[in-house]
Amino acid sequence: MTVERSSAGIDRLFAALADPKRRRAVELLGQRPHSAGELADALGLTPPAMSRHLRALKAGGLVEDGHPMFDARVRIYQLKDGATAELKQWLADTEALWSDQLAAFKAHVERSA
Repeated sequence: MTVERSSAGIDRLFAALADPKRRRAVELLGQRPHSAGELADALGLTPPAMSRHLRALKAGGLVEDGHPMFDARVRIYQLKDGATAELKQWLADTEALWSDQLAAFKAHVERSA
């Protein structure tokens, strides 16, 4: 089994999730869509700082934005459907690899004992 997948996509996801404020923003967006202002208030960030974090989350493919029909000046952010599918598969493959390696090591130790 190989764990070598599209490392660029995984790297972008990990980079986007590396910051605790961005992880908290993802948690909030998992509850419901938010405006940038709502996220900034909830996270105690300035609007420019929140904007930088949202750009990083969008670059990581985790978040998308849109405009509500009633006001095109407002952007509403939400989690992108299926954004973590590649990450989940990478984690599952990595876990399977470690399980296989540890089982082989255990068998080797038991044969040697």
